[in-house]
Amino acid sequence: MNHYTAEIHDLGGFSVRRALPNPKHDLIGPFVFFDHFGPVTFPPGKGIDVRPHPHIGIATVTYLFEGQIIHRDSLGNTGAIEPGEVNLMSTGKGMVHSERTAEDVFNNESRLHGIQLWLALPLELEEMEPEFIHYPKQDIPRNREDNVIYSVIMGEAMHLSSPVKTYSPMFYCEVFSTATTTVHLTSPNNDQQGIYIATGSIEFEGHTYQQGDLICSESAQDLHVILTDETRILYFGGQQLEGKRHKHWNFVSSRRERIQQAREDWKAMRFDLIPDDQDDFIPLP
Repeated sequence: MNHYTAEIHDLGGFSVRRALPNPKHDLIGPFVFFDHFGPVTFPPGKGIDVRPHPHIGIATVTYLFEGQIIHRDSLGNTGAIEPGEVNLMSTGKGMVHSERTAEDVFNNESRLHGIQLWLALPLELEEMEPEFIHYPKQDIPRNREDNVIYSVIMGEAMHLSSPVKTYSPMFYCEVFSTATTTVHLTSPNNDQQGIYIATGSIEFEGHTYQQGDLICSESAQDLHVILTDETRILYFGGQQLEGKRHKHWNFVSSRRERIQQAREDWKAMRFDLIPDDQDDFIPLP
């Protein structure tokens, strides 16, 4: 088992804990990027304003515990994501999106807390046609056992199977305890697996771990963890993808030259843009 404490990044008004990549792990299964934002309370007149920016070679997965985000993308999709729902944006050969606080929410005090992660795509799908799918809360399988609620966001785990589209054998689920409880974490695709603590604390193999801690295992075995009261963890992992993935800014690819091409395309604004969100953008760093 390896342990890593996520680095905290200040984004101006709220913080993000970045658990992946880290010095010990570039990927866990297909998971190449793992950001935990909030919990934060925004006063009236404040919120998030992530301007249009591009991606290639990944699927982004957004999942909220609290709050709301307005998603817009270059395919013409616009809509709000709320707690318990899933936004899956598969960027493939290239896609642009923005994420903002809705105007009616912006004018009032609001809360935001959630996870956004990136999944590297298999080699044969790195240049797939981009797509966006929104899954409402009622589509996500959930089960309560005593003091624990299991929500399987993607893949198969805890004897539940999610309808959210996957591109390689993997799993991703939320586990929330309402009292101190021992949980048995299992998945048929747990070749590489991780536990991230979003709130509360856990005991595992004689050690205590807190919010922001990531525990990683590269052996396929079920995990037995003690969750304290009001603890929320993300249990995730999958089979390792073939080949190495290179990362730069918002771009992921098995080929360095493809990333350089994406840089040049964004600099020259050759990506398809968001139909109703073209007044501003994040420039190439």
